[in-house]
Amino acid sequence: MSLARAGSLLLAAALVTVWTASYAADRRVAGAGVRTGGGAGGATTLEQALVQAYQNNPQINAQRALLRATDEAVPQALSGYRPRVSGSYSNGVTWTDTRTEAAVPTLNTPSSRRGRESTRFNPASVGAQLQQTLFNGFQTANRTRQAEAQVFAARETLRVIEQTVLLDAATVYMNVLRDTAVLELQRRNVEVIQEQLRQTRDRFNVGEVTRTDVAQAESRVAAAQSQFLTAQANLTTSRAAYRRVIGVDPGRLANGTPVDRFVPNSLDLAVAQGQSENPSVQAAEYGVDVAQLQVRVNEGSLYPVVTLTGNVQQAWHTSDSVQTQMSASVVGQVTVPIYQGGAEYSLIRQAKETVGQRRLELAINRDQARANVVQSWGQLDAAKAQIDATRSQVTAAEIALNGVREEARVGQRTTLDVLNATQELLNARVALVTAQRDRVVASYTLLSAVGRLSVPVLGLQVPLYDPMIHYQQVRDAWIGIRTPDGR
Repeated sequence: MSLARAGSLLLAAALVTVWTASYAADRRVAGAGVRTGGGAGGATTLEQALVQAYQNNPQINAQRALLRATDEAVPQALSGYRPRVSGSYSNGVTWTDTRTEAAVPTLNTPSSRRGRESTRFNPASVGAQLQQTLFNGFQTANRTRQAEAQVFAARETLRVIEQTVLLDAATVYMNVLRDTAVLELQRRNVEVIQEQLRQTRDRFNVGEVTRTDVAQAESRVAAAQSQFLTAQANLTTSRAAYRRVIGVDPGRLANGTPVDRFVPNSLDLAVAQGQSENPSVQAAEYGVDVAQLQVRVNEGSLYPVVTLTGNVQQAWHTSDSVQTQMSASVVGQVTVPIYQGGAEYSLIRQAKETVGQRRLELAINRDQARANVVQSWGQLDAAKAQIDATRSQVTAAEIALNGVREEARVGQRTTLDVLNATQELLNARVALVTAQRDRVVASYTLLSAVGRLSVPVLGLQVPLYDPMIHYQQVRDAWIGIRTPDGR
């Protein structure tokens, strides 16, 4: 046996050992992925991340502040039922200088008598006025109901924002998990391809492969390194989005869990629930009520207005001969509008057109809710099927890579075949990781589409923000400039 032949056999035996080690490393890579089971101890769970987003996200807090501001429209409308009281006080100085000239009859020539009189006094008065509107065409009642409808619409808008933030939080959480797993896959792929390059160079040194095989392996190493750097950038972007939505930097994250168990079992029931419980639809319904009440408010301008006014005043030194003067009055007044230029009629017609617009917007929101439910349902079904398909793909790609390596060992496959099989296995594993992420995100998207992505439904352990507390605190407040939180 020649020395070259013996060296070749020894190198082949070494390559079997290296390929076996590479296959074992590939099996470890297969374990990297986004699973949908429970979390590990000490890791942040998806539920905990949702709690942090619910408490810290500035978009939710800004909408809560807007809702509290909207609550103030109700006491503003109720003020029309309450009297208006005003007080007045005046004090000053009055000075007069009077000069007179009177004719004095005489026997020979006419003459006159001149006189001068100066007076100075200090008039003062204090008074109070109370005015109460008794009837204004039901405008106060309609404004109150309109303000309440605006509050209800703002609450539904807050639900929309909460659902959006919770969905965003679930999405960025799963994105970080996916990109972390993909980065680990790409890192190990670089190690495997570099080992493949080393093997190819060894075989080239003993004359078993050509320089082309080495170049192909070097090209794949460069491509693997490029994919690794891209995965690093993707993970950095996902971590930044996590910080923006949830409010803290991501640490070690536990596996995510789908929530499609909270939605109806059939598409028809899900569509019906989405069209009735979706907060966007309910906010649009309250928008129709607000527009209809605006028509009634504008119609109230055509009715008479009845007011009752009471005045009381105490005055001092209003003239040089008056020391004190007390006056009081109670006056009822009825104002009947006859013609005010036609603006009131234009406002009524305009409000009616707005009602038609709001009704069309309600129909649009219902159609959009239905489309979102159907789309989310289909995406969830596709994600479930894709997981099964990619798992089979990974299993087949592992078997194929093992077989190609064994065949390459005996010279029946080329280096390019091994590289291609390795890349196919990597692609399959990345696809599986992506499918597992899509499965969880699709379940949250469907839950949001039916209007049930909320803290109570998810059972999150966090105090629920109750908008009724602030509403009750300010609804019947007659005076005061401080907000309920002391500002």
